[in-house]
Amino acid sequence: MATKTLKPLLPLKGVRVLSLALNLPGPAALMRCQQMGATCVKLAPPAPAGAPPDASGDPMSWYNRDAYAALHQGIRLAVADLKTEKGQQVLHRELAKADVLLTSFRPSALKKLGLEWKLMHKLYPALSMIAIVGAPGERSEEPGHDLTYLAEYDLVNGLELPPTLYADMGGSLMASEAVLKAVLAQKLQGKGHYLEVALSSAAAYLALPRTWGLTQPGAAVGGGHAGYRVYACKNGRVAVAALEPHFAKSLCAAAGIVDSSINSMMSAATQAQIAAFLLGKTRQALDKLSMAQDIPLFTLLK
Repeated sequence: MATKTLKPLLPLKGVRVLSLALNLPGPAALMRCQQMGATCVKLAPPAPAGAPPDASGDPMSWYNRDAYAALHQGIRLAVADLKTEKGQQVLHRELAKADVLLTSFRPSALKKLGLEWKLMHKLYPALSMIAIVGAPGERSEEPGHDLTYLAEYDLVNGLELPPTLYADMGGSLMASEAVLKAVLAQKLQGKGHYLEVALSSAAAYLALPRTWGLTQPGAAVGGGHAGYRVYACKNGRVAVAALEPHFAKSLCAAAGIVDSSINSMMSAATQAQIAAFLLGKTRQALDKLSMAQDIPLFTLLK
């Protein structure tokens, strides 16, 4: 019998989002809104001199075309120089039709462009505004980027760059959540709302497990638990996540370890035994073991 395909839930269907946001957090939030059913429009400034052909004033469009295309799939793109009268006319035509405005400028830049919330709310009472900033409140004019916000919350190790842009992507999720909040409030109260999303706050949220001590060195998910570590194997590495007692028991049984109690799993001796067991196994053997013995692990080539 064929499985019935469920229709996707589109909570933003019928909602029109206008974005002026550049780079990554704003476009990633807009992408999420489009995926939730919103009709999305993006106004970008003209491309600067020397930009590649077909590029816009969004830097992402010239330093990573593939990322730019993925972020704006299904989104209507237009160019408008908001510093000119013509560009302002284009902007206000779109604002008159929008339910939500998404920005990523500093407050001082919003003021110069005539996009302060008080003015927006006066001109378009039903419009909500989601403002993505670097840091909240009084710090919103400070220069910063994903890397500096991660560093502020102890999420940068040594001299290595983080493997992805955590604050930007976390901020994009918070911004799309803010769109949902604003739309719900609009429907309940009949007026627009202003919500600020700070990328440093996204970094702080992502850092909470570390702040609580969960991922500090030696903690259960900080390398202290023998079932929750990255080990070397015969032809690569293996990320093991056998944290719960039943998973730890399966891992220990495979490695010939009798005691899988929490005290044992937190000991250096058990870590050494599991390390020796895994070092003698190939990635292929461990992949089979994972399925056969119900052990959560993922093998890595390097």
